[in-house]
Amino acid sequence: MPVQDKDVGHIITIEGGIADIRFAHGLPMIASRLVTLSDPEITIEVAGLPAHDIARGLVMNPTSDLRLGLGVRDTGGPLEVPVGDAVLGRMFNLFGETIDDGDPLEDVARRPILRDPVPLSERRVEGDIFETGIKAIDLLSPLERGGKAGLFGGAGVGKTVLITEMIHNMVAAYEGVCLFCGIGERSREAEELYREMGEAGVLDNTVMVFGQMNESPGVRFRVGHAALTMAEHFRDEQRRDVLVLIDNIFRFVQAGSEVSGLLGRMPSRVGYQPTLGTELAELEERICSTDRAAMTSIQAVYVPADDFTDPAATHTFSHLSASIVLSRKKASEGLYPAIDPLQSFSRMLTPSTVSTEHYRVARAVRNTLAEYEELKDIIAMLGLEELSEKDRATVRQARQLERFLTQPFFTTEAMTGTKGVLVSLEDTVKSCARILDGEFGDRDEGDFYMIGTVEDLDDKGGSDGA
Repeated sequence: MPVQDKDVGHIITIEGGIADIRFAHGLPMIASRLVTLSDPEITIEVAGLPAHDIARGLVMNPTSDLRLGLGVRDTGGPLEVPVGDAVLGRMFNLFGETIDDGDPLEDVARRPILRDPVPLSERRVEGDIFETGIKAIDLLSPLERGGKAGLFGGAGVGKTVLITEMIHNMVAAYEGVCLFCGIGERSREAEELYREMGEAGVLDNTVMVFGQMNESPGVRFRVGHAALTMAEHFRDEQRRDVLVLIDNIFRFVQAGSEVSGLLGRMPSRVGYQPTLGTELAELEERICSTDRAAMTSIQAVYVPADDFTDPAATHTFSHLSASIVLSRKKASEGLYPAIDPLQSFSRMLTPSTVSTEHYRVARAVRNTLAEYEELKDIIAMLGLEELSEKDRATVRQARQLERFLTQPFFTTEAMTGTKGVLVSLEDTVKSCARILDGEFGDRDEGDFYMIGTVEDLDDKGGSDGA
């Protein structure tokens, strides 16, 4: 391509993951995709225009071929990804290239990764419960069909295991399309998830998009947008319900912070980018339901140093209809899933949304666990014997409920040797109501650990052995 072509510029500065390109005949638009005149091509996304003839861009896939003076061509449009039925059962990177060793996609429709969210006038609120088969979630923090739910927790408390279990429980019974987006996660997790989905027989209705931990911050920052473009096509063009699973939203925020630093912006609170709220909203507001179909999202959110006042966590909280908080204290006690019932919440848990019995039992469970939390200091100082008979009964019920809300997972069978169970919401409510009614007052609290429903207590021996 001739150098005087108005669409061609040349790299004049390279610093970190940023390249400055001088164009002699007009600048490209912000967010345009530039490609180098090399083999293989290197993709650069325009992030700023610092001078009348210079475009500053994020280098998405840097290689040793990147050098000063290298020609760069403006493609005239943003990054695009393939959409439609052809993407089902496949695994992609940010550029829409298959990374599952399968045949590359040919002659497929492609869409820009950056799109405006659906106008408020076209949105729809579902108001239905989305069952997961996980007792602690369905009872105390029910998910909304067509809503957004977050799994909050620090490192090593079980966010990825929980989201993998939800995939196992829901995708098989889910009638729509499932889209998994891995942002800044480990390559090992991507490979394991792809293999497990294939073994479970649910890959045909699933799309997987990954921006790995070892890739550039620009890739990790944009891969969520690429995944949502694929999801929006199924919702808008094919009118199919979509389940979007994201692991991990914090890595998106972290990538944005790295990009902001590379571009020389002044950091804001705790070192985050000053545009944190806007960037997160641009991604989250695209996840919504319309009259055409529902889009439901479940997102893992890493909480740095278990600090829930961290800006990344607080900004994410504001977009969610349900928040499931994972507790390191619960995990240390072996109570898995390590869900904190007193910090988790859902706007679906209201008398007008769930059944009267579900609301009553959930309130009673939470109150019992809250009372037990208040009594723990007294028990630690004076012992259980110093409590009144009523308080001792409360402690006994709370400990039974704590252990009953644990659950063996299908995705951890190989590690624990315990067969996973899926419990319906109706069975969970009935079992908790029976515990609250004092029906099992003579049973040892350990009998309730890692069972499905209270019917499984029979497998642990009669009440006379407690």
